[in-house]
Amino acid sequence: MATVEKIRSGLIDKILSIKNRDFLEALDKLISASSSETEIVELTNEQKKMLEMGEQDIKNGDLISQEAMDKRNLEWLNAM
Repeated sequence: MATVEKIRSGLIDKILSIKNRDFLEALDKLISASSSETEIVELTNEQKKMLEMGEQDIKNGDLISQEAMDKRNLEWLNAM
């Protein structure tokens, strides 16, 4: 599988060889429309409440390590 850098470099080479203005404008619109930086995600009230609960857990120190969570999950799966 190609690395991100190889894919990017290949795309740049291909774009540099395109002479069709309409195609380049369409490609520009496609890339601009798919940019995740401009996408705003609206959260539901329930999602906001869950995030607030998570922040409160962090403040209260109500945390569990990933290792402990993995162990707990394995125990739960084996009990089924």
